[in-house]
Amino acid sequence: MRRVSPEIEALIDRALAEDLSIGDPTTEALIPPDMQGRACIVAKADGVVAGVDVALAVFSRWDPSLTTRAIVPDGTQVVAIDVERSQVAEVEGNVASILMAERTALNFVQRLSGIATQTRRYVDEVTGHRARIVDTRKTTPGLRTLEKYAVRVGGGRNHRRSLGDGILIKDNHIEALRSSGAGIAQAVERARANASHTINIEVEVEDPDQVAEALEAGAGILLLDNMSVKEMAEAVRLARGKAVTEASGGITLANVREVAATGVDIISVGGLTHSLKALDLSLELQGVRN
Repeated sequence: MRRVSPEIEALIDRALAEDLSIGDPTTEALIPPDMQGRACIVAKADGVVAGVDVALAVFSRWDPSLTTRAIVPDGTQVVAIDVERSQVAEVEGNVASILMAERTALNFVQRLSGIATQTRRYVDEVTGHRARIVDTRKTTPGLRTLEKYAVRVGGGRNHRRSLGDGILIKDNHIEALRSSGAGIAQAVERARANASHTINIEVEVEDPDQVAEALEAGAGILLLDNMSVKEMAEAVRLARGKAVTEASGGITLANVREVAATGVDIISVGGLTHSLKALDLSLELQGVRN
């Protein structure tokens, strides 16, 4: 198993403390302290696994004497009805330790695998078009590093990791400036004057007039917010050779291919991380010996 970063170790420690700070009276009462065994994480639904090393690190953090092994790497498509292709990872050693860490380990790998699986569906839907599927900052507080990693495992790309990763002038920024009579052009000018020359400027636009204004101001990226497919196509036409276009808002698996067909460069999908279904994985105890 690859070692996880100190940041992830700290997340694991907090998660273990959340579940085990006052012990596990069920396991302590029922399982002999010297009982040994092996357990396997298996898929109960088809999907793309992510976070295998994180799950195994949970067991090792709780009990360093446990032996862990990833059966498949992150990014593998698992198949629930196939015995061999459903196996994800295994852990061996003290049974009580395995049972105590089970839920925390599964919580990590199920959620991350759900994100990777959802992302892969979106990526597959836009195959043949230029659009790249990217995530947003709509992540679980404290889990952004892991959730954005899971998006990459699923074949997607990452948008800003934090506010400091770029300038994105949104509707509320523009609304705040209107009190002084400023609009998109002035917002772009102010951003360019006060930010590093290495940072690109992205502007959220909602209609053709704002598209024209942002392009005239020299915005490098246009965030096409909740536009109709027809409006997106027109915005792409106007921005060609002048700015990168990003579709955002109301993107679903049902319409993402139609959106991609407009020619946009990027499609950002908040649902990759905020509205996912965790992949059904379970831990099966095997080979118990006293």
